[in-house]
Amino acid sequence: MKVLVATSDVPFVEGGHRVIANALVDALHRSGYEAEILTTPTNRFGRQFASYTATRLTDVEFTGAGYKTDQLISLRFPSYALYHPRHVCWLNHRMREYYDLWPEWSGALKWKGRIKEGIRKKLIHAADNYFLKRNVDKVFAQSENVRTQLHQWGKIPSEVLYPPPPHQDYYTEEYGDFILSPARLTPLKRIPLLVEALAQTKNGKAIIVGDGPDRASILERIRAHSLENRVQWTGHVSSEELKRLYATCRAVYYAPRNEDYGLVTLEAFHSRKPVLTAVDSGGPAELVHHNINGFSVEPEASGLASCMTVLFEDKALAERMGTAGFEEWKKINWNDTVNRLIHFDK
Repeated sequence: MKVLVATSDVPFVEGGHRVIANALVDALHRSGYEAEILTTPTNRFGRQFASYTATRLTDVEFTGAGYKTDQLISLRFPSYALYHPRHVCWLNHRMREYYDLWPEWSGALKWKGRIKEGIRKKLIHAADNYFLKRNVDKVFAQSENVRTQLHQWGKIPSEVLYPPPPHQDYYTEEYGDFILSPARLTPLKRIPLLVEALAQTKNGKAIIVGDGPDRASILERIRAHSLENRVQWTGHVSSEELKRLYATCRAVYYAPRNEDYGLVTLEAFHSRKPVLTAVDSGGPAELVHHNINGFSVEPEASGLASCMTVLFEDKALAERMGTAGFEEWKKINWNDTVNRLIHFDK
């Protein structure tokens, strides 16, 4: 059986959808299927419809050797515009600027821009509704947050199917003296909140992994609080080094704003580490149960600092919470996920 996994992509940006797509192909291979990734384009603002059109016109029913592909699994917008007679969409998100991020994004535009983008927003909503309702046989949402948004904007029916972390040998070595933050340095990930919280604690450190447009402001904030000896920025690291950091940290910080899912949470739990998140973080807040497998607090530095202080002072608590997270969410596995995606009910 030949399965094509499709997701859209942009150059030089590493997103969670790409990690999930690669992990899905790997899982399909382990299950005995032939599988490959197709990346469809995501154009910059003003050229989005060219992306939808190019995607729609792409023929995915046959391989280059002339064999039929048996199933298509699409992920990120607008890959679900592809046509295939057996098409499942495992959605992480649509174009957020025209959905949940619309109020703040459009608010920064001039009045002519708001009118133009308002028209584009209506057209993209119409296109998404058509493709997800009439072009796709089944829609799985990668979190309850995604499922809720599908219903809110379009009343599109879906089932929640959480992605497992990549098939790797996660392990636990110790509960060290630092909080790990593994995320792109963008405003939505709220890394400055971690820095502000650490400035309000007396002990402990933080290691920030990743890169992105928010890097300069984050490093400046670290200097402003004289935290150079307590906060380390590593940039990108190898997968082996990232697993080692998971294995040796005290806890993991992942408190993005209204995240669609967030693999970081599951990677932390598979490393038996508690997670610090925020009540408005979307997907991560669905998996983190306050005072059980981590802390879910208001996105304010003082509350986060209090939780960090507790964890820095009580290594045994971090171990208990991390173990609780592992025991609860180890049930999310690739065998079950592949079976649901392949043997779906319309």
